[in-house]
Amino acid sequence: MESIERRFEAEMANIYQRAKRECNYNATRFLQMMTELGALGTAKALLHAPGLSDGFTALWECDCLGLTMEALVLRSPWNSLFTEEELAVARKRLTDLGYRVDEKLPGPRTAS
Repeated sequence: MESIERRFEAEMANIYQRAKRECNYNATRFLQMMTELGALGTAKALLHAPGLSDGFTALWECDCLGLTMEALVLRSPWNSLFTEEELAVARKRLTDLGYRVDEKLPGPRTAS
């Protein structure tokens, strides 16, 4: 059985692909960070950054906040990889822009 971290890495790669396909957003910096830090390290670094990433802003402009790393980390089982503080940052970023996180977030999608 794959570890949760490996599955999270696959899901982070999936949101990168979906953002590219659905929003025509090529998140090259996100991909570079994933190569350097891994998926979990990338998510944690972005959650500890002082502001919104360019990718978050681009996905907001595309009305695709559900494809953000912030939305992903709030979903089960991925939320178990993060501290309450990190989850609070993700939740605040999304709710500040009107994204409803109290509703059931869509789960991981499988590649077609």
